[in-house]
Amino acid sequence: MCTKPVYIALSKSAEKLPLCGSHFWGNPDLPVGYEYPTYNDDDGNTFEYQFICQVNLSELGTSGIECGLPEHGLLSFFAKIDYYLVYIEGECPISGYISGTEDVKVLFFPEVCVPGENDEFEEKILVDDDDMPVNPKELQMCFSAVRPSEYCEDHALMAEPTYREWENWDSPYEDWKILLQVDSFSGDDFNLNFMDFGVLDFLISPEDLKNSRFDCVRAIVLSS
Repeated sequence: MCTKPVYIALSKSAEKLPLCGSHFWGNPDLPVGYEYPTYNDDDGNTFEYQFICQVNLSELGTSGIECGLPEHGLLSFFAKIDYYLVYIEGECPISGYISGTEDVKVLFFPEVCVPGENDEFEEKILVDDDDMPVNPKELQMCFSAVRPSEYCEDHALMAEPTYREWENWDSPYEDWKILLQVDSFSGDDFNLNFMDFGVLDFLISPEDLKNSRFDCVRAIVLSS
């Protein structure tokens, strides 16, 4: 399968983005009644994954971008990255080695249409003990087949392995694709730093990508 990078530029939005539209941070849009994704730690305690972003794939099509992903549907990315947001202390399960499948969560909802026309979905808002939203404020995503500039942040779908200092991934992950790359960056209400300003890569096997399967995605942090 031929894949091409899709570069992502992030910006503040003056208005609330439409339901099931592409956005970074904020809160995920999930089917009505669908539980926010969680995981259990070694002690059996339950925690929510950090929501990173959601991508409405129809927005790529309207931009004239072909990258090997499905033409429509909603891809939602979650991961255990609280450590990199300085929310918790200790070691992070996602580091310079390819993670387990339980360290990230990628959901795919193929039934999702264009943004704003999905009555069976709702925004899932995480709040703290004072009923205040815990996730950073949402950022608008703009997609381009051309890298905006040499100095822009390296957020991308189907990214090239630019930060990999060796020829291929370790066995048995040879030739796996970078489904999503998230660069270190900061904003008004967050500071995301992957091991000295590195990147977080979500990896997917070519076979799973071909079959639009996203339940075995893994992750790795790379830093040049």
